[in-house]
Amino acid sequence: METAAVNQIKELVKKLNEAAKAYYQEDREIMSNREYDALYDQLEKMEAETGIVLADSPTVNVGYEAVDALPKETHESPMLSLDKTKDREVLRSFIGTHPTLLSWKMDGLTIVLTYENGELQKAVTRGNGIVGEVITNNAKVFKNIPLKIAYQGRLVLRGEAIITYSDFEKINATIEDVDARYKNPRNLCSGSVRQLNNQITAERNVRFYAFALVSAQDEDMHNSRVYQMEWLKKQGFEIVEYRMVTAADLDDAMEYFAHAIEQNDFPSDGLVALYDDIAYGDSLGSTAKFPRNAFAFKWADEIRETILREIEWSPSRTGLINPIAVFDPVELEGTTVSRASVHNVSIVRELELGIGDTIQVYKANMIIPQIAENLTRSGRLEIPHSCPVCGQEARVIRENDVEALYCMNPDCVAKKIKAFTLFVSRDAMNIDGLSEATLEKFIAKGFIHDFGDIFEIGRHRDEIVTMEGFGEKSFDNLMKSIEKAKETTLAKVIYSLGIANIGLSNAKVICRYFDDDLERIRTADEEEISAIDGIGPVIARSLTGYFENPENNRKVDHLLSYLHIYKEEISEEQIFAGMNFVITGSLEHFGNRGEAKNLIESLGGKVTGSVTGKTNYLINNDVTSNSSKNKKARELGIPILSEEDFLKMTEK
Repeated sequence: METAAVNQIKELVKKLNEAAKAYYQEDREIMSNREYDALYDQLEKMEAETGIVLADSPTVNVGYEAVDALPKETHESPMLSLDKTKDREVLRSFIGTHPTLLSWKMDGLTIVLTYENGELQKAVTRGNGIVGEVITNNAKVFKNIPLKIAYQGRLVLRGEAIITYSDFEKINATIEDVDARYKNPRNLCSGSVRQLNNQITAERNVRFYAFALVSAQDEDMHNSRVYQMEWLKKQGFEIVEYRMVTAADLDDAMEYFAHAIEQNDFPSDGLVALYDDIAYGDSLGSTAKFPRNAFAFKWADEIRETILREIEWSPSRTGLINPIAVFDPVELEGTTVSRASVHNVSIVRELELGIGDTIQVYKANMIIPQIAENLTRSGRLEIPHSCPVCGQEARVIRENDVEALYCMNPDCVAKKIKAFTLFVSRDAMNIDGLSEATLEKFIAKGFIHDFGDIFEIGRHRDEIVTMEGFGEKSFDNLMKSIEKAKETTLAKVIYSLGIANIGLSNAKVICRYFDDDLERIRTADEEEISAIDGIGPVIARSLTGYFENPENNRKVDHLLSYLHIYKEEISEEQIFAGMNFVITGSLEHFGNRGEAKNLIESLGGKVTGSVTGKTNYLINNDVTSNSSKNKKARELGIPILSEEDFLKMTEK
C-alpha cells in the first residue's frame, strides 16, 4: 500500500469535515450535495481498500462515553527516560558514525497504543514509566488517530499526544476569565488526554504523532528504525518529523531544526537521537535510568539582555495589582518580546529592580516571557501608594510570606470590570458574547452599573448594534445567551458575586448546608457559617460582611428578579470517604488550595501535606513535571490528577 493512498484519505476527510462544518454550523455551502456524496463514496471505498479509518472520518461516529475513573495498567516493557544534554558536541559524540534518526522531542503526553486485528484495542499513558492510565475512550477521539489499520497482527507503538499552539490559543480565547485560562499547551493536553468524559477530549483537538514502534507481530522491519517509521506512516499514522544524520552532517540538521522550531505550530522542548540499527541499539542495553540507544538534546534557554524601561501595575478583580515589566524589545524563540509578568512585590524586591536596570529575559517553556536575572540590581523601583486606575490608596499586604500590592478602594473601576468579567465567566453565569473589552465599553457608556443591568441590556439594542464589533447577529446571540443564563443554581449566583475568598466549590458547600435558601444565608451569623465543615472563619467573615452591606443586598435583589433558581440534585454520598489527597502547584479553577481542600473534605476526603503510601491521589496541574511530589507519586504508583480530572470525579 502506498503512502499516497493514506494522504488521499486524509485529504478527503479534511474536505468533507470542512464542508459539514460550513453547512451545519455556519449556514453556508462550500460544495453541492452531489459533490459531497461523491467524495463520501470515494472515501468509503478507499477505507475499504486500505483498511485505514481515521478517528475524525465522517464515515464513523465515535460515541462519547464517561467513566468513573481511569484504570491503571502495567506496561509490557518499561518506558525509561532519556539521558539528555544541552551541548551539541555531547550529542555529536553519541552519534559518531552510526546512522541516527534525529527527530522532534514533542512536549505533550506520551501514549502507548495497542492494535489487534486491525483495530485500536488499548491506549495507555506513560504514567511513571512502569504503570500508566488506560485512556482508550479518549484516544478514539484524537483528531488524527487511526481507529482501523490494514495490518492485522498485534501492533504496539508509542507516540506523543499534543495540542497545537493555534488550538491552545483558540481554547483560551473562549475563556473570558483571564485567571482561568490554561498556562501552556502541555498542561492543557495532559488534562485533555486524561479526562473522564471523552466528549471534552474531542473538543480539545488532541493530535497523536508516533515516534517508536515497540512490536509488530511477524513483521520484518529490516533491522531499521527508519523502516519502522515509514511502515507506521503507511498504516495511517502521522509520525514525528525526523532527519537521518551522522556526526559529520549533524550541524546541517541542527540548523534546520533550530530554524523550523520558530515556525512550528506544535510545542517541542528539544530533539531525540535514536540509532537506526535496531540490533546494535538493543545490544547496548540500558543503565538503571536510561536506554543506551537514544539520547535527548534539550534546547538551551534563549536568554537576551535588555533594559527595563517601566513597571506597569495592572489591577485585578480582587484588587490585586500585578507588576508587569516593560523593556526594550528583544527577539526570543522567534517572536518579539517587550513585556513580562513579575507576579508580585516579593519578586520585585527579590530581583532588586529599578528603572534603567539591565535585565536578562527568556521564555519559560519557550512560551511565557520571564525575567531570568537583574544584572544591575539598583533596587530603585518605588512601589506605588495609589491605584493606577482610581488613584485611591494602594497597600502592600503580606500573606503566606508573599508580599503583594492591593487597591483598597472597593469602588475602583478596574475592580468593577474584573468583577463583571468573573460574573459572566464559564463557571459563574456563563454568558457568551461579553468579553472584558465589551464589558468595558458597556460600562463606559453607562449601560451597566450592577449585575442585574446585564439582563436589561436589550433596552440599549439600537445603540449596541451600531457599535464597532457588534451587529444584529452578535446582539441576538448575546440576548440568547443572557436568556439561557437566567436558569441557574444558587451556588453559581453566590460565586458570580465575586465575594472575597469564595470560589464555586465553597459556594456549593454553603448552599448545600443552608438547603439553597438565600434568606438563611443572608441572615446567618459568622459563627454559624464558620462552623460549616470545611468553611472556617475567613470565608465566614467575607460572606457575612458582604450581606451586611445594604447596597450589596439591593444589587442581589435586582439580579434575582431576573433569575430562575433551580435546586441541584446533590448526592449525600461521601464519595471521597476514606481517601487521602495531596494538593501541590498552582491552581486554575480554585481561588486557592483552601477552596480545593474544603471541597474534598465536604465529600468525606482528607487533605495531607506530603505524599505517602496512604495517599490516594496527588492533584497537580503540571502532571508531567519532575517535582519531588510528582516523583514520589510515580514511585508509589499514585495517580496524578489535573484540576479538571479531579473536578470530574466530584461530578459523579
